[in-house]
Amino acid sequence: MSENARVKSRLLAKLAATIVVAGMLMAGLLLPWVGGTGVIARNSASLLDALPVELTDETPAGNTRVLAADGSLITNIYRNNRTPLPPDQIAPIMKRALVDIEDSRFYDHNGLDVQGTFRALATNLAAGSVREGGSTITQQLVKQTLLQTATTQAERDAAIEQDGVEGLSRKLREARLALALEETYSKDEILTRYLNIVYFGQGAYGIQAAAQRYFSTNAVDLTLPQAAMLAGLVQSPTNDDPITNPENAQIRRNQVLQRMFDLKHITQQELGDISAQPVQVAPGLAPPNGCIDASLGAFFCDYMYSYLTGTLKLTASEIDSGGLTIQTTLRPDMQAAGDQAVLNTLALGDQLIGTYTAVEPNTGKVLAMSNNRRYGCTEDDCESVNLNVVPTKGAGSTFKVFTAAAALEQGYSKYFTLTTGPRYTSRIYKDGNKPYSVPNAGNYPGTLDMEKALYMSSNTYFLALEDRLGSVEGPVRMAERMGMNFDYAATQYPADQIIEENRGSFTFGTDGVSPLDLASAYSTLAASGTQCDPTPVTAILDRNGKPLTRDGEPVVREDNCTPEAIPSGVATTLNQMLRKDVEPGFRGQTGSRAYVPGHQIAGKTGTTNDNNSVAFVGYTPQYSASVLVWQTAAGRSVGGFGGGKGATIWNDAMEPILRGQPMVPFPPEDEEVAEGDTEVVPSCSSVSACETALEEAGFEHSVREVDSAEPEGTLLGTSPRSGTRASAGSTVSIQVSNGAEVAPAPAPEPPADPNAPPPPPGGDVPPPGPPEQPTG
Repeated sequence: MSENARVKSRLLAKLAATIVVAGMLMAGLLLPWVGGTGVIARNSASLLDALPVELTDETPAGNTRVLAADGSLITNIYRNNRTPLPPDQIAPIMKRALVDIEDSRFYDHNGLDVQGTFRALATNLAAGSVREGGSTITQQLVKQTLLQTATTQAERDAAIEQDGVEGLSRKLREARLALALEETYSKDEILTRYLNIVYFGQGAYGIQAAAQRYFSTNAVDLTLPQAAMLAGLVQSPTNDDPITNPENAQIRRNQVLQRMFDLKHITQQELGDISAQPVQVAPGLAPPNGCIDASLGAFFCDYMYSYLTGTLKLTASEIDSGGLTIQTTLRPDMQAAGDQAVLNTLALGDQLIGTYTAVEPNTGKVLAMSNNRRYGCTEDDCESVNLNVVPTKGAGSTFKVFTAAAALEQGYSKYFTLTTGPRYTSRIYKDGNKPYSVPNAGNYPGTLDMEKALYMSSNTYFLALEDRLGSVEGPVRMAERMGMNFDYAATQYPADQIIEENRGSFTFGTDGVSPLDLASAYSTLAASGTQCDPTPVTAILDRNGKPLTRDGEPVVREDNCTPEAIPSGVATTLNQMLRKDVEPGFRGQTGSRAYVPGHQIAGKTGTTNDNNSVAFVGYTPQYSASVLVWQTAAGRSVGGFGGGKGATIWNDAMEPILRGQPMVPFPPEDEEVAEGDTEVVPSCSSVSACETALEEAGFEHSVREVDSAEPEGTLLGTSPRSGTRASAGSTVSIQVSNGAEVAPAPAPEPPADPNAPPPPPGGDVPPPGPPEQPTG
């Protein structure tokens, strides 16, 4: 049998089936109550059902749009590329071309057109190919709507069933629904809905997407040649594709033009002039789709999508087929600054990975996520894992903040002083079967108070402080309250396990940490103790521009913050302590490279063993941002400490944002928290006076002889010095000279100058100075 014969055979079969359907349809419409075992009886109930919700929606849903905080487009998310339009945004010539070729009696029938169907089949049979549509536009709308809104394979199969009883049942149902649509909507509404839903090929669903894809124009501006070509695509989008099959497209376009001429809707000259010309296209790009196409902040987009499906429990279908508007928290200026800051220090695809992650205190809004990788692609500089979110490497001494916060909450003051030396061996924590012992990374004073130990980043002090706390549970629970999570699949040691094992290394940030968690936890300090779970969205609007709801409640709720998650006094006191790590004037600080002149900035550096990863977390009352830099090769150094690459990236990212903004001060420290259980060490002029004054102030005391050039028995001062603070009940040493370094008697002095100023008063022994280049 020849191909032409086979085509005619199929058309004859379709004609016969249509005649049967028409007869059954008439019976179904006139006698929907007929009993028995026939098709109509079995399906009469569904035929008489009300219109399904898919057919009562005004328009098919368009692409979901993802917007930045300033309203600019980040990307779209869609399964079918579609932009629904109102009737007045579609060119009249487009409507005319489609009606003429698909359903020329559209404005005369009531949804069914048996006469037109027979005519179309006869025309197609005579031509040996599909020249005119057999179903009405209303019937096609029913079929396309049910097919494109199907959520299961069974629903999709039912929407296109062709054979046997089920095929007849589908056609009867479509016909009945078409009649119902005609009773419910105007012809213009039905035609507009059809033009918004029908597939035109090349991934373009609906007339606007098709106009953009084939002609880089809008549907309202389509010309006659363009409209004729698009109308011809409906029957066979692939076969008549003007981009891949221009000859077929020309033939089909000309068939549409001929039909329009036969119906006296175009002139002979228009028919002749256009038919002689090949199809002309100006292909446009499809709209961006998904996070891989994001205009900026692709890793932020990835985090947002995970938040939608994980935290908010939206389905993929709701997102990619719901026509939603997702208003995000992404600040384009901060994202661009963060991107550039990371690349200033680390090249794209560098062996070192750097992340910059920023959040807003008091709201939890995620403002930026930058790193030196491209998202979702397959080249060497690409990454599909969101390195700004998942735990990777340790953040080093940034965890000392959690230990300090726990100590302050338990009543230890920022003046709490410990003497540890260059190495400290714990009395409580173990390293396997041995006591846990750590050195300092550099030369540090043997005696430090908590404030200095924090901004100078003394390892020995903080292990000794953990000893005083007696357990690591306080620092771990403090970290959780501030916003740290230890339940990621990639986390080696969940919080309960860290506590159960009493891991003294917790304060040194040795385990993998999420950069987002770290920025979020420090934002709790910036917000004076209010902890806010990170959020990438502020609103989600449905296809009609109203807040998306579930069970009557908005999906996006403003309940992500917990006031007083930690005492506000602990937070404000730590803020003032951590300013000394960044702002000028504090010898031994480790984070000075992060400083932006004219602003109050607090922060903390961190470095893990072998310098394999470094970190810096800095914040102001308005912003909190973490920087992590690590080696992809195990055991290799990144080169430097957290105050190097980490603080530099932070400065480069935040300086453009803070520049020109007014300085926002931190609240003052809480004196009660800062002083804790301490008292001021009194001043005194003799050993006996010191003993009396110290007893009255609540201190124990001892007398200690020290080498001095002063005569034996001379009072040198106290340790801690008078005027400083020490824990109530602690022992203050009264320092007395033993005369061991008395110098020879000096030569007679010349007569005193009556105009010379008096000598300075005697007093306290100054503490030893901190090292020139501390590390942390």
